Amino acid sequence: MTATDLRPEPEALLAEAGREGRGRLKVFLGAAPGVGKTFAMLEAARRRAAEGVDVVAAVVETHGRAETETLLQGLELLPKRAQFYRDRILHEMDLDALLERRPELALIDELAHSNIPGSRHEKRWQDVEEVLAAGIDVLTTLNVQHLETLNDRVARISGVRVRETVPDAVLERADEVELIDLPTEELIERLRAGKVYVQDQIARAVQNFFSKGNLTALREMAMRAAADRVDAQLQEHMRANAIGGPWPAQERILVALTESPVARTLVRTAKRMADRARVEWVAVTVMSVDAPPMPEPDRDALAQALRLAERLGAEVATLQAAGPVAAEILDYAARRNVSRILLGRSRPRPFWRRIGQEDVARAVTDTGRDFEVTVVSETAREQAPPPARRWPLDRDPRAYGKATVIVLATALAALVADRVFPVPSLSLIFMTGVIAVAVRQGLWPSLYASCVSFLIYNFFFTDPRNTFFVIRQDQILTLVLFLIASMLTGNLAARLRDRALSQREIAQRTNLLYDFARQIAGAASSAEVLRSAATHVSAALGCETVLMRPDAAGNPKIDVAEPPREDLALRDASAAEYAWRRGEEAGRGSGTLPASQWLFLPVGRGERRLAVLGISFPDGHAIAPADRRLLDAMTDQLGIALERISLQGDLEKALVASEAERLRAALLSSVSHDLRTPLVSIIGAASTLADPALSLPDGARGAMAETILEEGERLDRYIQNLLDMTRLGHGALRPMRMVVDLREIAGSARHRLRGALRDHRVTIGLPSSLPPVLADPLLIEQVLMNLLDNAAKYAPEGSEIIVSGGVKGSAMELSVSDAGPGIPAEARSRVFDMFYRLAEADGQRAGTGLGLAIARGIVEAHGGRIAAAPAQADGTGTRITLALPLADQKGTG
Repeated sequence: MTATDLRPEPEALLAEAGREGRGRLKVFLGAAPGVGKTFAMLEAARRRAAEGVDVVAAVVETHGRAETETLLQGLELLPKRAQFYRDRILHEMDLDALLERRPELALIDELAHSNIPGSRHEKRWQDVEEVLAAGIDVLTTLNVQHLETLNDRVARISGVRVRETVPDAVLERADEVELIDLPTEELIERLRAGKVYVQDQIARAVQNFFSKGNLTALREMAMRAAADRVDAQLQEHMRANAIGGPWPAQERILVALTESPVARTLVRTAKRMADRARVEWVAVTVMSVDAPPMPEPDRDALAQALRLAERLGAEVATLQAAGPVAAEILDYAARRNVSRILLGRSRPRPFWRRIGQEDVARAVTDTGRDFEVTVVSETAREQAPPPARRWPLDRDPRAYGKATVIVLATALAALVADRVFPVPSLSLIFMTGVIAVAVRQGLWPSLYASCVSFLIYNFFFTDPRNTFFVIRQDQILTLVLFLIASMLTGNLAARLRDRALSQREIAQRTNLLYDFARQIAGAASSAEVLRSAATHVSAALGCETVLMRPDAAGNPKIDVAEPPREDLALRDASAAEYAWRRGEEAGRGSGTLPASQWLFLPVGRGERRLAVLGISFPDGHAIAPADRRLLDAMTDQLGIALERISLQGDLEKALVASEAERLRAALLSSVSHDLRTPLVSIIGAASTLADPALSLPDGARGAMAETILEEGERLDRYIQNLLDMTRLGHGALRPMRMVVDLREIAGSARHRLRGALRDHRVTIGLPSSLPPVLADPLLIEQVLMNLLDNAAKYAPEGSEIIVSGGVKGSAMELSVSDAGPGIPAEARSRVFDMFYRLAEADGQRAGTGLGLAIARGIVEAHGGRIAAAPAQADGTGTRITLALPLADQKGTG
């Protein structure tokens, strides 16, 4: 990379632009509690306050340590928010108060803390994100064991699983990370002195989490986490400021896999070097658009080496080189701030295989002066026998045959041009043919065409004719220039062709991936997702594809196959079962069961496996590195789509269960209260009447008997409502329709509800000319009783309830209006739901919340409709209107 090539990377500039207006985050990182993170944070805050910065301590956990509480003196403390939880009053950071106070710097201790359920955010780091977005700087503390990716390692080392974790991305976005370290012995002394935990916890802590071995391992992890963040900041600075690498700040190894025979040796060597130095390592392979297609054995060997590097923990990348491969490797190494490059040197190749091919090891060694370059030769054990002799230059013989035909055609055209109208530049005709060969057949056929054209031009069109001798010096120069120009032109045309083909292939893959993502995102079921995935993977890679899911016994079985197939061979089925059971790839090109003709990949998110994807190529070769990247992307998309479908199903089940639980609770409430209340009244009145010791006047006895009758009728209505709703839910309520008079039904309903309506004036304003309707009289009477009972509950005592009606179109409309408070607009459709009651009903007579739901069910069973609306223009009162078909409308009885 030259100085003129250095320029800031757009991604780095966009990342810096994204930080504008956002607060700065500084994390005090420690290996364990007690190392002094909070103490260091308060010291930094006091220094900033002394500089005139507005500092507020939003939440600081001193844990009773006197020296820490002393540092808090003089700093403004933000009052905490009290919240009631599980019969206790707890205190949390008041996020809203902090945002309203809006200081320049906020102290928020213990970044991994989990907030009380019911808070705005589940975790404190989410609170910090909102504070930073508001432009407020934050100082916070974090122990390394709370990092998400280190959680499992800490559990294996210490035997303690930390439940509160922070995503690594939070630490990666921090503007500054300060490591607070304390020697292990000193920390244990602090613990024993009671400066970390209370006395009764000290012995248990020293024996378990705070052992010397655990603390040493945690210190190392904390140092590495801080060093990784500093290294990432260095790389961001270099990219944003166009600084050419590498900077020898932290060692990083890059292994370039360009030679297949030595690829696996390179990977193992790089792994050993990285383990000894305890540094990151990256494995890359470079695909050059100018190079001829790689033989299948070499391509399979590189693919296996990449898989091996990935299994050994390397970061894997595939690069596309439009120019020299060595330049692409050096450029990538500079961008990643690599310090050491490993390359392979294989056995010598035949002369014709070296023509036009770059010696990557020599080129990197000569030009990579800023790097430590290690060249690894293949060992005698790994040297493969020389491949069988193939057609020269590894090209299809038909391409050279086509090139010969094109050259002969151009020679014929030159002969015609020479006879008809002699021109001095016949070589241009031959050069046109060379370009045509380069465009259609590639580089080597174009070079072959250049040589044949040179011979034909020399033999037939230079003096003396029909001989290869040349007697004129100017013609010698013409021939030489023709040969050079035709080769250069053919080379350039062939490279342009290869690049155009490469770009077209990239565009096709991108379109396939986009179409695949679009189709599976719109799929409504897992079966649609699997069918779309099988079709697209097969079309994109030109392979057979199967998608397998477990059967009832838990064994993977073919669910979708493209092209269709029913089963797999025994060894292929074993590889598929291994991929499903272990969650690891198996089969062709992997390290497990490589004898299988199929490669199987588990599909899922995290530890949850949803399916197994299998691919097999017709000629049995392993998947190419570029194809593997596409396959991995499609597998990830497939896993996300299946997870989405699964979560939708779980959500629907949860909603159904929640609704069932809500209905069960409402039903129990109804049974325990609404049904029990009339029973208590009946039992009380009956026991009074049955007591022979009591002497009651005749009026009192009559009132108690009336109470028993009213409460019994009320109880009967509640039970009837429950039975009707059960019948409606099971579709067993079928109206027996006949011609009925709504005036008689309304009068009967008023009479049966005389007890509930005794405090209201009920007016039945139905005209005598009202035509009959086609309905079940018993069910419609139940509807009117429910509507009148509902009106009596919510209308004030002494108010009027009006029953009115008339013909509208082909239906009869019947309305029940009251003078109650009315129904809010947003609740007018919900009042017909089961167990729904208005909040405004507090203080009114209780009910089950089933009356209007049953009314809607009965009316809709008659083919009618029901709706609620205000009774008055000012929105007060309620008018519930039902529409039923007239008697002259056809119906079923």
